[in-house]
Amino acid sequence: MEDGTNRKAATAASFGASADEYLSSTTHREGDDLERLASWCDEASWALDVATGAGHTAGALVDAGVPNVVAADASRSMVATSVDSFPGVVGVVADAERLPFPPETFDAVTCRIAAHHFSAPETFVDEVSRVLRPGGVFAFEDNVVPDDDTLGSFLNHVEEARDPTHVESYSTSTWLRWMENAGVAVEGTEHLVKRIDVQAWLDRIGSLDTEQKVRVRRTFAEAPGTVLDAFDIRFENGAVESFGSPKALIRARKPPE
Repeated sequence: MEDGTNRKAATAASFGASADEYLSSTTHREGDDLERLASWCDEASWALDVATGAGHTAGALVDAGVPNVVAADASRSMVATSVDSFPGVVGVVADAERLPFPPETFDAVTCRIAAHHFSAPETFVDEVSRVLRPGGVFAFEDNVVPDDDTLGSFLNHVEEARDPTHVESYSTSTWLRWMENAGVAVEGTEHLVKRIDVQAWLDRIGSLDTEQKVRVRRTFAEAPGTVLDAFDIRFENGAVESFGSPKALIRARKPPE
């Protein structure tokens, strides 16, 4: 269908089946980036966490002192996991590109390490702008790719080979342009690289069989030197052990009236 309904349903089902793995994932439950996103929203009264996954960011918002936190996800299982795991969080099953809230509902909206699964990321940014109150904060983080087409293509290829729900990781400049077009003003951008343990990264996708895991590992092993260097791909006893995943943190604000 034109709106990607079938793909979205498959993505929600895939994540729902891996809810426990995402809850325990070090990449998602730990890191200065998680605390930083939450701190950007600590003055909010109402906050929305879009594509909450297992709820780590929603829980961090509660810990930061936000009194009303809504965790939204297309997966009913993920919403249930977030509510069960983080007291004080209210859950809503929702499409990131069709948020079921009136305009100007929230003082803050967060989205962390999820948007590369969205079919229409520009629409998502428009929706964030719509539900934000004037002066509200948009605290965003996602995987990003370098401006170099070869490097970007490699990272997107290996991500999709590992997880077919991956749509695309974009450059930071692309996200900044979409935010500007949606009427939210970027206040700051930070970059970081998270070291990803390949075995844990592969195991988190429960539907991957052994042959698929071997194929992903082979893609890393056969990468050219420029790719190995760019993503600091490391090997142990001849097998890929880890790589550096580049991410951008963007703080934006809907202009006050």
